[in-house]
Amino acid sequence: MTTSDTDLLADLTPLPSGLDSRLHEHLTFLIEVDKLKTVLRASPLAAADRRENDAEHSWHLALMVMVLAEYADEPIDVGHTVKLVVVHDLVEIYAGDTPIYDTELGKSQVEREEAAADKLFGLLPEDSGRELRALWDEFEARETPEARFAKAVDRFQPLLLNWMAKGGTWRTPGVTADDVRSRKAAIGEGSTVLYETAMHLIDEGERRGWARS
Repeated sequence: MTTSDTDLLADLTPLPSGLDSRLHEHLTFLIEVDKLKTVLRASPLAAADRRENDAEHSWHLALMVMVLAEYADEPIDVGHTVKLVVVHDLVEIYAGDTPIYDTELGKSQVEREEAAADKLFGLLPEDSGRELRALWDEFEARETPEARFAKAVDRFQPLLLNWMAKGGTWRTPGVTADDVRSRKAAIGEGSTVLYETAMHLIDEGERRGWARS
């Protein structure tokens, strides 16, 4: 059975009557975000011959925050940063993934994702929705140390997967090594070490012919 963007997954097998209304809204949201597992990204997996999905990406980012926190340029609250990376891609349930090198689709990204955030977080009780929306807005604004590091790992993670794929999306038609470097500049806002590592990987990938000069 399939659903459209306007259907809620919870409506396919309605929750039983008699549940607390607040809990009902929370469960409806948690069922709905299962759709994140179906949103495919452009990045290849390192461990299998397929693309990763958004839920896998979010899990990987959460683990990266925990493991790589010592490389943040500023002290960060690790728990809060994990929240940011877990929440930041939820809007793609409705907005879809926007590949980093798709400049045409990128033109509508902000508008699509804002509308998706309104819809998705609106499923929750008002206070819960406001809390998650604030996390999403914080990630997008990149005005806190946590948000800057969250964005850094968000840009570093697919680079690592593309390295393992001997280029991966770096081989996108029309994309050059300099384009890759430009798209990864945000890493430097949160971690000098990860930025320098990213540039080293891109340089070596270009040398090996995995990215166009």
